[in-house]
Amino acid sequence: MADFRTHIQVATVASGLLAGAMVWAQQLTLAEGVLLWLAGTLGGILPDIDADSSRSIRIIFRLFGVLGALLALLYGQERLPLTYTLVLGAVAYGAIRYPLCWAFARFTVHRGILHSLLANGVFALVAVVTCHRLFGAAPALAWETGVFVFIGAFIHLLLDELYSIDLEGRRIKKSFGTALKITEWRAPLPNLLLLSLLAGCWWLAPSAPSWTLVLQRLLPLSHI
Repeated sequence: MADFRTHIQVATVASGLLAGAMVWAQQLTLAEGVLLWLAGTLGGILPDIDADSSRSIRIIFRLFGVLGALLALLYGQERLPLTYTLVLGAVAYGAIRYPLCWAFARFTVHRGILHSLLANGVFALVAVVTCHRLFGAAPALAWETGVFVFIGAFIHLLLDELYSIDLEGRRIKKSFGTALKITEWRAPLPNLLLLSLLAGCWWLAPSAPSWTLVLQRLLPLSHI
């Protein structure tokens, strides 16, 4: 299994290169490129919210807490008085850092259902809905944000699988196949929960733009 530093470094570089290429090809503004870069980086650590290591999960939920606080501040900036906005940011950080962190540590199993393509889809659609419904992002940008989250999370799963192959010892570790999977078939209740979240987010998401257009924007080198 790849470590936390490897996951975040690879996701940061990969999403940064793709977002940078899109900005260079004038498919995005610089601000939109930074948003997608951060989305891909975040996706690169999302599957580890079920981490067994107390140190890893604390780091991850501190980052998520800061992100949640920033999103709350941005949300309240044009909707609430300053005092209420600051309180909302503090509550968002505290709720994510402590009770949510405790719940994930208590009720999830590392490399369980959250290490799956189904979970990646949920992460992506949550990002789409958040961008569009809370921050008024255009449908195309919201969906591209979700795609970057999915790409980052997919890179995470792929790295875990690659680290399960011992090339020097010419063997495959027992952990091989536990990360990059469609879902955790032996967990019907969590599967049902994730499918319900997926359906709910799909219903709340804006109409998907033409995927041909999205792919053209995501493959900016085709414009050379």
